[in-house]
Amino acid sequence: MTEPQPRLGYVGLGLMGGPMAKRLLDAGYPLTVWNRAAAKAKPLSDAGAVVVESPAAVARASDIVFTCLTDTSAVEAVVFGPDGIASGAASGTVLVDFSSIQPARTVALAQRLRDEAGMGWIDAPVSGGVPGATNGTLAVMAGGEQTDFDRVAPVVAHLSGRFTLMGPNGAGQTTKLINQLIVGCGFAIVAEACQLAEDAGIDPARIPLALAGGRADSPILQQYMPRMAARDREVQARIAIIVKDLTTVMDEAKRLGSALPMTGLATELHKLLARRGLADADNAEIIQLYTPD
Repeated sequence: MTEPQPRLGYVGLGLMGGPMAKRLLDAGYPLTVWNRAAAKAKPLSDAGAVVVESPAAVARASDIVFTCLTDTSAVEAVVFGPDGIASGAASGTVLVDFSSIQPARTVALAQRLRDEAGMGWIDAPVSGGVPGATNGTLAVMAGGEQTDFDRVAPVVAHLSGRFTLMGPNGAGQTTKLINQLIVGCGFAIVAEACQLAEDAGIDPARIPLALAGGRADSPILQQYMPRMAARDREVQARIAIIVKDLTTVMDEAKRLGSALPMTGLATELHKLLARRGLADADNAEIIQLYTPD
C-alpha cells in the first residue's frame, strides 16, 4: 500500500510563495494556506486550497509547513508570535523555511521550535527568482537534520531542480548568502558591461549570445543583460531584497573576520539605488547607475 500524501501548509504567498504554493496544489497535495494580506490567498482558494485565519491553524492542519517570508523578524513573528506556527504544531511535524534570513538566528529559532513544539526545522532558502518558482526549477539550499530533509525532499522536488542538504541548521542560510554574494556582484558587473557595450556602439542584447558557453557566461548574463539593454522594468525580484541579503552577508563577514571588498562595494551600490527610491524596483534597474543623464 502507498503511504497517504502529507498534508501541506504554506505561510507567505508573495512574489515567490504564491507560485510555489500553486505548484504544490497542482501536484495534488492537500494544501492549507495563510497570508497576512488575505487577498493574496484568493487565487489559491479559487484553485482548491483551504484558507485559514492564522499560522497556528495552518500548523494544526499540516504535516509539513512551508514559510516564505521577507526577513528574520517576519519569520520569528509568524512562528512564535500570537497564533503562530509553534502554538499549533504537533510533535513530529516539520517546518521548511524558504525565507532568506540570518544563519545564527536560524539556528536559535530551529532549536526553540524543537524544544517548545517538537517540530523539526529545515532552513531552505531558494535561488531562481519568480521564473524558477513558477517553473519548479529553483535551487534550494538546505540546513537541518537528515531525517527531516529526507521526509520533505519528495515534496520539495515539485519546486526545485536541485535540493541540497549542506549541513545542520544554518548551513542552508549561509549557502544562500554565498549565492547572493555572487549574484549581487554579478548584477553590478553585468550593468557595467552593458553600459560599456552601449558606449562602444555594440548592441548589448547580442553580448549574451556572443559569450554563451565561454568563461564569462552565466544565468545573470543571459537573463539580465538583455533586460538591462531594453530597460525592462518588470519586477521579478526587488532591489530591497538583495540589499537585505547583501547587508546580512557583510554582517556575517564581520562576525567571521572574512574580507569581502567587492561584495562591500556591490552592497553600497544597491543601497544607493534604494536611497534613490528604487527599493521596490527590479534588480535590472542597477543599469540606472551607469546610464548617462
